[in-house]
Amino acid sequence: MFSILASLLLGNTAAAGSAVLEGVHDALRFAPELAAALCLWSAVTELLERSGVGADLARLLRPPLLRLFPRGAADPGTLAALSENLSANMLGLGNAATPAGIRAARGLARLQARSELNTLVVLNTASVQLLPTTAASLRASLGSAAPFDITPAVWVSSILSLLAGLVLIRLLNRAPS
Repeated sequence: MFSILASLLLGNTAAAGSAVLEGVHDALRFAPELAAALCLWSAVTELLERSGVGADLARLLRPPLLRLFPRGAADPGTLAALSENLSANMLGLGNAATPAGIRAARGLARLQARSELNTLVVLNTASVQLLPTTAASLRASLGSAAPFDITPAVWVSSILSLLAGLVLIRLLNRAPS
């Protein structure tokens, strides 16, 4: 909105119109590539669930989930949603993680586990990814020769943001109300 107003005030509407049309063209070219990547990784998530790998991963994640979400982990449905959400995020499947994250948030809200709900928000925001698949798919669709070369930077930045968020939650939970 600001750019449209600025172009009107500066008398540069032709350039603004051209930029808008170019942006629409790029979006129309890019959207199918992004949709294909999302469909692929959603299918991978479904295969993991149907093959039982999702359940195996849930068992591996159970100890840290019990520690991070003691009330949420006591409810089997909430624990399953937490595990699915965390697994999908670790695999870099951000959009595929969203439905499970919503189910987990609803479960935590139902259990009135407010501090655990805050922890879930931090986990999803930091989104520690072992494989940044969505970002790599985007980079590959834009012509990157090495789309996964961002992986170490993703690991460092997401782990640091997760640690900072968890420390902040601990401090805020200890503060008097």
